[in-house]
Amino acid sequence: MSELDNGEKLRTAFATALGISVDRVVDELSYEGIPEWDSVAHMALVAEIEGAFDVMLDTDDILALSSVAVARNILSRHAVAF
Repeated sequence: MSELDNGEKLRTAFATALGISVDRVVDELSYEGIPEWDSVAHMALVAEIEGAFDVMLDTDDILALSSVAVARNILSRHAVAF
């Protein structure tokens, strides 16, 4: 997959899990920064990301997942290219 493909997959995962439009998914989007991203949506987001990228996030990754930019960094450590 190319950079663009993985970037779109990540944006789509966020949009799906949070129930928001893809155009609202920017690097600065942060946990509890919008009402849609609460603790329940956070777990849905983890599931979306794991499914989209075929990875298993560990507890530290799940707790650290605080923004779109952080998600990209976490996935990069799992050999996902952006």
